[in-house]
Amino acid sequence: MEYFSQGFAKAWALLWCMDSATISAVKVTLSSTFISLCIALLLGLPLGFLLGYCHFPGRRFLRLISDTLLAFPTVLIGLIVYAFITRRGPLGEFGLLFTVPGMVIGQAMLALPIITSWVAQSVENLDKRCRETLLTLGATNGQLVLMTIRELRYDVAMVCVTAFGRVVTEVGIATMLGGNIRYATRTMTTAIALETSQGEFGQGIALGFILLLIAFFINILLVGIRRRGRV
Repeated sequence: MEYFSQGFAKAWALLWCMDSATISAVKVTLSSTFISLCIALLLGLPLGFLLGYCHFPGRRFLRLISDTLLAFPTVLIGLIVYAFITRRGPLGEFGLLFTVPGMVIGQAMLALPIITSWVAQSVENLDKRCRETLLTLGATNGQLVLMTIRELRYDVAMVCVTAFGRVVTEVGIATMLGGNIRYATRTMTTAIALETSQGEFGQGIALGFILLLIAFFINILLVGIRRRGRV
């Protein structure tokens, strides 16, 4: 068990000295997660609202697809995006493979169905009397949309936190599309996997501790959002 104590000692030293490789992995993880989440929100919020609020032919089929994609294997997402951005793919000329933008595309695809399905479900569960009351008071379509979004603000906040937690801990997509390049595309999860496989437990424990803190912070946000939503 000596290697455990040595690993924890090295992890503390890396965190205390602000090791450059460790800090780089944290920055890449947080930046790629934030950008991919913003992209997923820009696409997922209106899509979720349309699927939950509007009635049109094929709506149930689209909902089925969105809900099915919640269980989409992450390695398959990585494979699909890899096929598009590799040099022989249709987007190969942009040089996205083994770059942070390439990882962002895959991570955004991971977060998109989470946001779309959750928002659609929240809109469907909204009290229909709210819409009828607004229409009775003469609200326009724009005002109706804004008031609906206001009613769902806590649900939207919860789905953002949930999607962030899902993306920030992803390893398959980051490895396939980022290539785990040190100081460039290496994330916390890929660094933990690599360092552990090489017997370097120190940096793995240090990054694992940071991930644990992020997960703890996310849970605190979820609890706070739930409490605010019940008030």
